[in-house]
Amino acid sequence: MPGDLSDYRKEIDRIDDEILRLLNERSKSVIEIGRIKKEKDAEANLHTPAREAAIIERLVNQNTGPFPSEAIRPVYREIMSASLSLEGPQKVAYLGPRATFTHMACMQKFGSSAQYIPVHSIKEVFNEVERGRAHFGVVPIENTTEGVVNHTLDMFVDSNLLIYGEVLQEVSHHLMSKSGVAEEVKKICSHPHAIAQCRNWLETNMPRVQVSEVASTARAAEMCLEDPSIAAIASELASQLYGLKVIKARIEDNLNNFTRFLVLSQKPPQRTGKDKTSLMLSIKDKVGALYDLLRPFASHGISMTKIESRPSRRKAWEYIFFVDVEGHVEEERVKRAIEEIKGRCLFMKILGSYPAHS
Repeated sequence: MPGDLSDYRKEIDRIDDEILRLLNERSKSVIEIGRIKKEKDAEANLHTPAREAAIIERLVNQNTGPFPSEAIRPVYREIMSASLSLEGPQKVAYLGPRATFTHMACMQKFGSSAQYIPVHSIKEVFNEVERGRAHFGVVPIENTTEGVVNHTLDMFVDSNLLIYGEVLQEVSHHLMSKSGVAEEVKKICSHPHAIAQCRNWLETNMPRVQVSEVASTARAAEMCLEDPSIAAIASELASQLYGLKVIKARIEDNLNNFTRFLVLSQKPPQRTGKDKTSLMLSIKDKVGALYDLLRPFASHGISMTKIESRPSRRKAWEYIFFVDVEGHVEEERVKRAIEEIKGRCLFMKILGSYPAHS
């Protein structure tokens, strides 16, 4: 081996040894922080998104390269995930099964060291967190192609859970099978939404292959192991977890396809300075009621980022509005706007103030 190459590798080994030593030093401090938190509040959430965001932002600002700044977030996501596991198991319930995009959103938020609990419905995710069997829950709320997930909105009507955060997950579909050979595929299986999002590609590239709907993209991946003639439309994570080979990557018709997920908790997160507040409102049935409802946001300089309506289950032709606004409920301008709006509503519920996705 050339002398200069050997020298560089020895230097890398030395640096890796130092990184490992420092990670263990960091872990000791994390364990002490967890002990102090538990002494103050035995039920405290150990996961603190405000602190995590501050750490990553500081490191990105300090980075002088050549290590890419965009790689700092995933690297430290895993460092912090492993650190949190030392303080105590972080249990996260999500709409399963494994290898779905909800699972990917969980890992993007909490890293691979959290303890993930797949359940069969959005209602079960809420139940797991409400009953204390999970610290957090992750549920889909909207997709850029399919629109809003109404069942998630409906669950907030009777739930006391708070929105703790949000995750924006890119939805990228891969065609995969056991062999990875397109000519061997006799049937393609996937969730109906995934099939719909790849319809044009399928009709253009595999028009004679039967396409079947199944319960989830993960179930489709499992079927590939049972029958080598089946291909699945699923996530990259599915190909890794089930040992499948990708026939064609990114076959979705719309390349700008994202799903927004909400993180649920019994407790609110700390204020970060870059927050969003979600509200649920029911308004009086009169001319101009919606305009009157929204006017305080504008008058106090608050940007509204989303509004959705759902029929109320209490009375015919009565609607509940779900609204997202910029700012934290503890900010004076947000407080004043909410106070003005309260008197114009049949009822109002603050679903939570949480860090806005960056």
